[in-house]
Amino acid sequence: MAAAAAAPAFVIAPAIVAGLVIGIYEILLVHRDVTIPTHRFGHALHAVVIAIIASIAVFNVPFVFSMFPQLAAIPYIGSVMGFRILIGIIMMIKIHGVSAALKGAGMATHGMRETWMHSLIVAALVIIAPYAWPFIAPMLPQWAGGATPVKK
Repeated sequence: MAAAAAAPAFVIAPAIVAGLVIGIYEILLVHRDVTIPTHRFGHALHAVVIAIIASIAVFNVPFVFSMFPQLAAIPYIGSVMGFRILIGIIMMIKIHGVSAALKGAGMATHGMRETWMHSLIVAALVIIAPYAWPFIAPMLPQWAGGATPVKK
């Protein structure tokens, strides 16, 4: 009897740490772009959650493809890099779309001026996070998915 193929590993700690860092960076950009405190808080909370979800997706492309094999069959998107770029584009549209929706709803007549550059920077960070991780991990403690033991 043949052994069942093992499912790809699911990477959680590095993805969450990267998502938090990207989310915090977006909060800093939101702090500059959004001047209304209640909008700033809501947008910041939303940004962190979405950044973590996007990071989990880009760190776990083989796992996602094993769960949804139809994605792997789509030209361009079916590659690891293609899927990561797709997630980055979705992030960019989401970030800019939230700003536009708030403006359109009259909820942000003052203080909402997020730019495409802001959206592009955050999307690029999501795309490159898995590639940058091997360089960042040795400087992080083990609980954060890094290689440095925690000193007691």
